[in-house]
Amino acid sequence: MSLTQIIYSSKPFGFDSSVLDDILTISRVLNARDDITGMLICRADMYLQLIEGPDAAIQATYKRISGDDRHLEINLLVSRQITERMFPKWAMRDDPARSWMWTQAEVSAGAIQKTTPDEIVEIFERLAAENVG
Repeated sequence: MSLTQIIYSSKPFGFDSSVLDDILTISRVLNARDDITGMLICRADMYLQLIEGPDAAIQATYKRISGDDRHLEINLLVSRQITERMFPKWAMRDDPARSWMWTQAEVSAGAIQKTTPDEIVEIFERLAAENVG
């Protein structure tokens, strides 16, 4: 089965734990319905999200995200066809950005945009390789 995987970054608007909980709750319901899996790396200054699933569902989800006013400066970083999901058990795994991620100053200076698509994919591959759930 051919699947599409995209990774995008955005800046949160009005970030706090209740906004994040709302995003995750809704994402998990809609993603389970639409056969989408993925992961959201989140913190106060950035979202970095990978979603994967059937092409039409991924395109519709990305369009919905692009119109969501909780996201600013949305940038599509990776879009590719895959044959195997990276997060097959996760309607939406969430993870606070770890210490090996960029500092706020680095994010402000464009660290995400300076990272190659392969390096972005590697971030998610490392997290997918962790033995969780």
